[in-house]
Amino acid sequence: MSTDFSKNAEERPEPTNADVKGKIPNWLQGTLLRNGPGIFSVGETSYNHWFDGMSIINSFSFKDGEVTHRSRFLRSDTFKANMSENRIVVSEMGTMAYPDPSKNFIFKAITFLNHTVPDFTDNGASNIIKYGDDYYATSETNYIRKIDPVTLETQDKVDYMKYLPVNLASSHPHYDKEGNAYNVGTSIADKAKTKYMLFKVPAVAEKVSDKSKFVPALKNVEVACTVPCRSLLTPSYYHSFGMTDNYFIFIEQPLKLDILKMATAYMRGVNWATCLKFCPEENTLIHLIDRKTGKLVETKYHTETMIVYHHVNAYEDDGHVVFDVIAYKDNSLYDMFYLSKLKENPGFHDDAYCKPSYRRFAIPVSDKGIAVGEDLVKLKYTTASAVKEKEGKLMCQSEVLCQGFELPRINYDINGKKHRFVYGNCVEESALSKQIAKFDTETKKMVYWTEDNCWPSEPVFIPRPNGESEDDGVILSSVINSNPGQSDFIIILDGKTFKEVARACVNADLQKDMHGFFIPQRN
Repeated sequence: MSTDFSKNAEERPEPTNADVKGKIPNWLQGTLLRNGPGIFSVGETSYNHWFDGMSIINSFSFKDGEVTHRSRFLRSDTFKANMSENRIVVSEMGTMAYPDPSKNFIFKAITFLNHTVPDFTDNGASNIIKYGDDYYATSETNYIRKIDPVTLETQDKVDYMKYLPVNLASSHPHYDKEGNAYNVGTSIADKAKTKYMLFKVPAVAEKVSDKSKFVPALKNVEVACTVPCRSLLTPSYYHSFGMTDNYFIFIEQPLKLDILKMATAYMRGVNWATCLKFCPEENTLIHLIDRKTGKLVETKYHTETMIVYHHVNAYEDDGHVVFDVIAYKDNSLYDMFYLSKLKENPGFHDDAYCKPSYRRFAIPVSDKGIAVGEDLVKLKYTTASAVKEKEGKLMCQSEVLCQGFELPRINYDINGKKHRFVYGNCVEESALSKQIAKFDTETKKMVYWTEDNCWPSEPVFIPRPNGESEDDGVILSSVINSNPGQSDFIIILDGKTFKEVARACVNADLQKDMHGFFIPQRN
């Protein structure tokens, strides 16, 4: 059985009790927020791409063995503008919005100018992030929207550009033990330079005398380092990055945003996604940045052409930085989510599908005193290599640990440290997952959870307080159940055995979504 991923969602803003089957551990206390597209048509107009849909946020609150669910549309400026006009009037990456033909010339001219130097959408439908004490719905533009993590009400609109010159920013920040957040953004043609900026948002927000005035934690943002882009008007697209105790890992890949084409896309009648340029003839640069100095390490690293959306984890080991990523050979994944393709192909099997591989890289921090042609990787547990091509330049090859695995999550308590277990979605045959899995990076074995006619979301690992091992905890995944007469649910799996502990059936239709964020009750 298939499910319609272009169907508009219905919000359920009032909390309702879910029907729990099994026993939820008493220690599981907190709220899982999940974000993703939920509205795909407004009036007579529709989005072209699934990623473009307007955000709906789902909340699953766990307390004393019970679960309450609620959902609410993000009341972004994009949402308000589209709803007030009863048509899509704000452009998204895969959908260019054109004014009603009945509008006058001046209105059309203003719309044209707004697309020449784009003022991007604030439809944050990709993830939930935390800066300071505040939670935000985010995509990858310069706008994020503060939300109330309990009621899901939309609050302040925050523009990165007011605090640092980034036109785009990742929706996958990292967090340290103190609660500081780290992220990366792209600064386009600022002072005639295009660069990537890694920045820190301190955990402690500035105190203000006027309690009614909202001051975002971004006001105290610190630039950790900048990395020059290899081309002024075609910066690399990225979705995430890696972080260890002492280093950032940023991959500058040959999937690029053509800024000049973006400026003329509206006039040419094409969407901004067509301005993403895949350059298979170019290699992939790996930038290693010293967090203490804010400088790139002297050694230059590169690898073969690949496209990475999700980093798994990174850690340091005996003079190496080891990092795991989910990599594709091309950029065909985006095209598979056009809604016309989803409708034509509800089973989501596509001959053009490029199955991702889970790859491990090991890069030596220095190549001093090593002969040209020698492999510098000395770690016994990986076949990854880094061969010296000339002084200060290494060609890196990864070890493929497994294939057909995406949306990776680990026990985030060991982020930046050596990990063993990874949880994710199985995408062996298509980009749409019917299975979630626990992958053991040492034995290379997987264990699975699946159920007929069910579509699980990205699995999120929640560690048991004072847990005894890396996998001591539970996995949470929201599940669309397309069996007739059966409810959608959130599944709770044991982190060690990957067996079902409990499920909570909700009195609402869930949607395929993007990413989730768990807020422990103490917060």
